[in-house]
Amino acid sequence: MKVELSGEARAEVERADAWWRENRPAAPDLFANELDQALIALEGTPGLGLRYEPKPGICRLLLQRTSYHLYFLVQADRVYVVAVWSAYRGRGPAL
Repeated sequence: MKVELSGEARAEVERADAWWRENRPAAPDLFANELDQALIALEGTPGLGLRYEPKPGICRLLLQRTSYHLYFLVQADRVYVVAVWSAYRGRGPAL
């Protein structure tokens, strides 16, 4: 199944990756690598993640090492990532 990121999710990925590279010199590629692995996993197993109860139809997958969540919809022919959000923010994204 194809995985696509919304424009907003792409912008969040760019911000998170830049922050990670600047602030985590011991593992600057960790966020990008973990994100890539999660997107590949979603291609093969779109049922990963848990339902995000505040928004019907949205699922959430935790990137365990970096503590980011992917918020996504599973549609007929694709997985559509609508947000990439740090779990440390203490609240979910505005979806």
